Amino acid sequence: MSDDNDNQRTRKPLGLKRSVDAGEVKQTFSHGRTNKVVVEVKRRRVLGKPGEAAPPPAPEPVVAAPPPPPPPPPAPAPAPKPARPAPAGETPQERVKRLQLEAEEERLRLAEEARKREDEERARAEEDERRRAEERARAEEEAERQRAEAASAPASPAPAPEAAAPAAAAPEAPEAAPASSAAAVPAARRFTPVERPEPKRPAVLEAKPKKKDDKRAAPADEGKDNRRSGKLTVTRALNEDEGRRARSLAALKRAREKERRGQGGPSKPREKQVRDVVVPEAITVSELANRMAEKGADLVKALFNMGMMVTVNQTIDQDTAELLVEEFGHNITRVSASDVDIDTSADEDPVETQQPRPPVVTIMGHVDHGKTSLLDALRGTDVVKGEAGGITQHIGAYQITTKDKQKITFLDTPGHAAFTEMRMRGANVTDIVILVVAGDDGLMPQTIEAINHTKAAGVPMIVAITKSDKPEFNPQKIRERLLEHEIVVEAMSGDVQDVEVSAKTGAGLDQLIEAIGLQAELLELKARPDRDAEATVIEAQLDKGRGPVATVLVTRGTLKRGDTFVVGTQSGKVRAIVDDKGQQLKEAGPSMPVEVLGLGGVPSAGDNLTVVENEQRAREVAKYRQELATEKRTALAPTNFDTMFAGLASNVIEFPVVVKADVQGSVEAIVNALHNLSNDEIKVRVLNAGVGAITESDVLLAAASKAPIIGFNVRPNAKARDLVKRDGVRMMYYDVIYHLTDAVAKEMAGELGPERIETVVGRAEVKQVFPAGKKDKAAGLLVLEGAIRKGLFARLTRQDVIVSATKIASLRRFKDDVDEVRAGLECGVVLEDTNDIKPGDNLEVFSVEERERTL
Repeated sequence: MSDDNDNQRTRKPLGLKRSVDAGEVKQTFSHGRTNKVVVEVKRRRVLGKPGEAAPPPAPEPVVAAPPPPPPPPPAPAPAPKPARPAPAGETPQERVKRLQLEAEEERLRLAEEARKREDEERARAEEDERRRAEERARAEEEAERQRAEAASAPASPAPAPEAAAPAAAAPEAPEAAPASSAAAVPAARRFTPVERPEPKRPAVLEAKPKKKDDKRAAPADEGKDNRRSGKLTVTRALNEDEGRRARSLAALKRAREKERRGQGGPSKPREKQVRDVVVPEAITVSELANRMAEKGADLVKALFNMGMMVTVNQTIDQDTAELLVEEFGHNITRVSASDVDIDTSADEDPVETQQPRPPVVTIMGHVDHGKTSLLDALRGTDVVKGEAGGITQHIGAYQITTKDKQKITFLDTPGHAAFTEMRMRGANVTDIVILVVAGDDGLMPQTIEAINHTKAAGVPMIVAITKSDKPEFNPQKIRERLLEHEIVVEAMSGDVQDVEVSAKTGAGLDQLIEAIGLQAELLELKARPDRDAEATVIEAQLDKGRGPVATVLVTRGTLKRGDTFVVGTQSGKVRAIVDDKGQQLKEAGPSMPVEVLGLGGVPSAGDNLTVVENEQRAREVAKYRQELATEKRTALAPTNFDTMFAGLASNVIEFPVVVKADVQGSVEAIVNALHNLSNDEIKVRVLNAGVGAITESDVLLAAASKAPIIGFNVRPNAKARDLVKRDGVRMMYYDVIYHLTDAVAKEMAGELGPERIETVVGRAEVKQVFPAGKKDKAAGLLVLEGAIRKGLFARLTRQDVIVSATKIASLRRFKDDVDEVRAGLECGVVLEDTNDIKPGDNLEVFSVEERERTL
């Protein structure tokens, strides 16, 4: 059936005579589809000269020479090659391949035959042209001979026609007939080339003498006078530039300039333009030449005259550049590299442009004295419950609105001894410090440190004596102890306000707000909002989903979405502004704490954020600061022989570690705490300290140095976990800083005690969260690896950052309590002491085994 269809598709067209040469071409397409098409090759038509009638098909004139053999008839079109029969048992793929090969062979055969036909036609055309040329040559020779005989014979009009008649009438004369026929009628031409059409010209000027080289002109024209052929005529003047390429404007300008120089002598020199050239501390010769608009070769020549053998790519100092600038007659403007940086210390806003702003209040004090609980009571939130160990290890920034619609910004600083840098930053950016002292505990070391930070910052202080609901509360003892540090409260005839509060019952909170408002009114806090913003980085972290995030406190101006800024060694553009409640903002005014997204990297806590005019300026400042930081980091301390030999003779043991934490402030606190553990015999060497989840580069660095990785509230990603298993890198996870410092101190001292080994039992993903009772929440899990067992320890992670560390309180499958659920099954769990569960979180279940530690 398919063969019949092919025959029907490839049937040749019917006709009475073969006016064309037909052939077949087989086309092959994708997916095994083929098609046969008929290709028609039309014969060439002979065209005559335009305007000339086609010559009649008269027989060829008889010539003396034997006529050439007639051209052979064109070869008939080759018949298409019969299709090969399909072999038995042929698969569709083999049939497609066979058809493709046949089509390719057919195409090559037709191309070869077409080439042969073209060669034959070309040979016939050349033979015809050669034969016509010989005929024309013989006819011209015969005509020339007859003219010569007519000129030598005497003038007799009667015999001439009689002599010509028998010559013309005798057909058997072999030589006279061709001569007479050639003189009367030239030989017919089979091919006449078409001349190029002449442009249209005016009718009056159409009469033009024939060309000298026209072979078809009558012999009488050869003696015509052509002396006027080289003179200018109207026709030639009008058509002289026809078909010729026009000159460009630059060529005309060059010709006019050359003519002007030849007639009027040398042109006047251009007046030299004096420029103001900005010269930094070091500059290349080529760059200086560009700024001066001079040739680099001229500057190199001037430097050679000064005795300096330099090239255009070498760098010269500022003094040498000044000599060159003055020699070439320009003005120099000296700048230094430090001019690139931004200095806002002397930028003071006019008093009339400033407006009142909310006060910034920092809560400081000893650990576990109730600072965060007091702030939760003021905000109506519960931040303490989500903190590991019940202590604050990050600096937090919040803003509340009082009953009289006044806004107050609070900074919550950690009270642990390791967070000295955080407390110092909080004291430097604040307006008022609230010193929190527990009424049942008294003054502690961090309380005294907070007092010293407050005095150094020069800000007013309000003493908040907390835990007034406890029976052992003794505020008078606190007031007396404060006298030891020159803090005199109003109850003892001083100028420092003190308030007795209780975060649990809410007693004294209104008095504390009133004291803050009174102190802020005395300070007359103002800032200019309608200017480019400036802010201070309170905290910075690397979020997996949002990238580098910085918590900043706007000091003056208004920070808007889309502003370009530079902060420390990083630059960026504000992509989003988020307040402490998680809401998106378009702008943030003075004294407002916000999270800023769009940084190029994680800045250091305490850096200043400054809005600049464009991205180029921001990148320039950031690059300069990065160079300064690199020079400071790589600079070698001055040394001498004593320190050199002391270093060679020392037997100090190094304890290398890699530190990764969730925020920048925690990294600083951990590094400082580890350095404080060092002594003369052993010291801690921090190989790398960064923010964010543990990555493959951290694991590779730790494996190469045989160092443990300390993860503070972070976890490794999937690839890093595989490398940890492969290389056997020791991981140390902590969520409370004093647990970290205690473990490192014991390991360094060798008094480690039993080793606490964690074995991961299983991992699961939270699919859905359901209410379980009045307060608790149940998580619907899909077990991914291992098994989930009841009573084991568990970590709830969100984007590789630990949200909470807890235990599995209840484990159910459907409605039945079970002890274990294996991989691939679903189950529901209730976790102890945490309700911060969201779909998409990961639950890691592990068992803890204590062994005797071996070094």
